[in-house]
Amino acid sequence: QVELVESGGGLVQAGDSLRLSCAASGRIFSNYAVGWFRQAPGKEREFVAAISWSGRGTSYADSVKGRFTISRDNAKNTVYLQMNSLKPTDTAVYYCAADPQLSRVAGVYDYWGQGTQVTVSS
Repeated sequence: QVELVESGGGLVQAGDSLRLSCAASGRIFSNYAVGWFRQAPGKEREFVAAISWSGRGTSYADSVKGRFTISRDNAKNTVYLQMNSLKPTDTAVYYCAADPQLSRVAGVYDYWGQGTQVTVSS
């Protein structure tokens, strides 16, 4: 079992930055890839970014490439999502998820956090 807790969300203006954190406890976190997903009201959950267990492999959705950066500190059992140049279309609840396999598909992930709200005003 892996427990995940997201933090760092909030209300910002377009062009601002936020850094989300995903803190893990339970099984050996360094064995797991972690993905960030988001869900806006009335929309399906969508992939944002993912990072391999080692941190050497990353993947990004086209909509965030060049603006968001995913990283991890296994010593702190934490994965980060640095979000720059935020847009109103980035408004959503952001979730982190963990699985031994890095994937862009939400259904692959076994463990999920409760989510953190990000709201970007224009």
